[in-house]
Amino acid sequence: MKSVLLGLLSLLPFSTLLAQDFITPSKESQAYHEARYKKSIPPYGLAKVKELIAKINPDSEEAEALGTKEYLSLSLREKFTYHMIHAETYAQNCDVIPPIEEEHKKIFARIPSSFNDYQWSRRQTDFFAENIDSVCALIRESALRSNRIGCNYKSAIIEMNAVQMIPFLADFFKKDKKDLDILTVFLQLMEQNKYAPFMQSSSWKKLYSENASYEAYLDYNTANEALILQRVNDFYKNYKK
Repeated sequence: MKSVLLGLLSLLPFSTLLAQDFITPSKESQAYHEARYKKSIPPYGLAKVKELIAKINPDSEEAEALGTKEYLSLSLREKFTYHMIHAETYAQNCDVIPPIEEEHKKIFARIPSSFNDYQWSRRQTDFFAENIDSVCALIRESALRSNRIGCNYKSAIIEMNAVQMIPFLADFFKKDKKDLDILTVFLQLMEQNKYAPFMQSSSWKKLYSENASYEAYLDYNTANEALILQRVNDFYKNYKK
């Protein structure tokens, strides 16, 4: 299946992707890059879900969706696992993103893609919307158990507009301040909710304005960290559904 091949490609060592005439980032930057693109794998019915995914036959539009009968037979936790390790809809992306220098010192505008050329289908995003409290609880449970929050969990938080996760994420980030993409989640939540103090800032202009690059970023430093944490805390306290 195309998704399997793309998945295998994403697992190649970062150095393998440097054969072209690109700069060679430091080992620390390469390791951070690989960590950014790593998904969290939920344990709930994992073997069962993987077996069902392996039997999927893509349709004429290259969608890779589990049949309705099989999907409805899954428990909520098993559906959570299914959605977090498998995206159903093909969405071709031909852009090649060159290696980034000092990636571990940047706060990016966007979370990296979790599924290469695939994305969650309407059925999958509906699951998130209809079960937001349960999904957030499972993400918290998994993050505390594994001590990491994969790019798929971050993407789900943004997809659900799960503002209620902000305090948990802030505390999680402050433990070692190594996962700068948690700060990116904060930026994306403020941007998609059109939080005025952020929308009027120079940070928003650099990251999300019409002229901003898809790979736009802020330099990571104590000032930018403090500003993002303060803004997202104010956003959370004043947020109204």
